[in-house]
Amino acid sequence: MKRLIALIIFITGYLSLNAQYPDAKKLLERIDQNMSSENRVFSSSMIIHGRRTTHTVKLRTWTAGEEKSFTEYLFPVREQGTKMLKLEDQLWIYSPSTDRIIQIAGHMLRQSVMGSDLSYEDLMEDNKLTDQYNAKVTGTETVDGHQCWVIELTAFVTEIAYHGKKLWVDQERNIPLKEEMYAKSGTLLKRTELSDIQRINERWYPKKIVFRDMLKEGDGTEFIIDEIEFNVPIEDHIFSKASLKK
Repeated sequence: MKRLIALIIFITGYLSLNAQYPDAKKLLERIDQNMSSENRVFSSSMIIHGRRTTHTVKLRTWTAGEEKSFTEYLFPVREQGTKMLKLEDQLWIYSPSTDRIIQIAGHMLRQSVMGSDLSYEDLMEDNKLTDQYNAKVTGTETVDGHQCWVIELTAFVTEIAYHGKKLWVDQERNIPLKEEMYAKSGTLLKRTELSDIQRINERWYPKKIVFRDMLKEGDGTEFIIDEIEFNVPIEDHIFSKASLKK
């Protein structure tokens, strides 16, 4: 009888605890509402902290949905005119120094961008979480003074950079403040910290993300949004290979 009572108390407590957690899929939908948009245009700075030196790269990017993206390098001078074009799952880079367009594919997508902690795969990843992952809320923790839901994600698609993720999501603003990305083997590949969360056009959005590649040395890469506009008109010709050499 004592064992039965203890079991009932345990089950009741477990069900009560899980009833306090939000529906994981609905939580992912709210994150997507903040992070995704029909299109956006933004200027950004990548501050790359290497083992010995720190350098900054400035970029201008246009994106349309999840399938199209065009980026132009503005600084440093030696990289001015370098351009990247993403169309669905394909990526091309134009180098003005060689006047050549190169397609980045296969294992090359895992290479570092300009010595940063971001790979070309990271630049390609712009899909909604709900289109790629199943989710489970596993608990709560505090991050930088904000109460967060802890969510574990498992990919249900095969062609993806990270098969698992762990998010710490601000309970009030529905935006991740911290993230861990895992390989299919369970190896921790990267960590990110999101900050300077601002209210922009009825959405919460991080103006700063610090990326840390856990498999390399260095103090990480700061990705800072200098200016951003959501859902603005973008001419179709921007997302063409002809734009790479203009």
